Amino acid sequence: MDFSKYNIGLGITGSFCMFARARKEVQRLTDMGANVIPIFSFNAQTCDTRFGSARDYVEGICEITGNEGIRTICAAEPIGPNNFLDIMVIAPCTGNTAAKLCNGITDTPVLMATKAHMRNGKPLVISISTNDALGANFKNIGMLMNMKNVYFVPFGQDNYKSKPNSLIAKMELLPETIELALAGKQIQPVLQNP
Repeated sequence: MDFSKYNIGLGITGSFCMFARARKEVQRLTDMGANVIPIFSFNAQTCDTRFGSARDYVEGICEITGNEGIRTICAAEPIGPNNFLDIMVIAPCTGNTAAKLCNGITDTPVLMATKAHMRNGKPLVISISTNDALGANFKNIGMLMNMKNVYFVPFGQDNYKSKPNSLIAKMELLPETIELALAGKQIQPVLQNP
């Protein structure tokens, strides 16, 4: 795949366990020529967890992409009127972000960037990662799957024994999902084992 003609907005939300996988895919996208513009949720920017330092992660993503990234709601808003993204990706996308997206809430840079981008009728790719996907967030995922220009990275249960409601995306299918979404198609099958 050659993404050298594409500007990809990459929203990163606080599913910290997926950060290492997301970072690997950001590297792949840039290796494929994409101009990746990272957009960080407030939690992704500030929460240090057992998976690492927020600052180190943010700086690492910016270094890979060569872009400083969007870190505020005000900085994300011009994405709409300037119409410079070809596609928006949220990877990882928490259940919290999915729920807010379904209900038109724009209280983080990632959500503002998504809203601003979608007003231009261009594709959004969601790489879901949430412990309550088959619980409280099930309806939100269903609603998003039925929205125009919204595509999902294939996903499945990551640990059905100890976390039966949890779903995570097969992050390694992100480039293929983006390629098809740019053509207006949903990669299939959507339900897979991660």
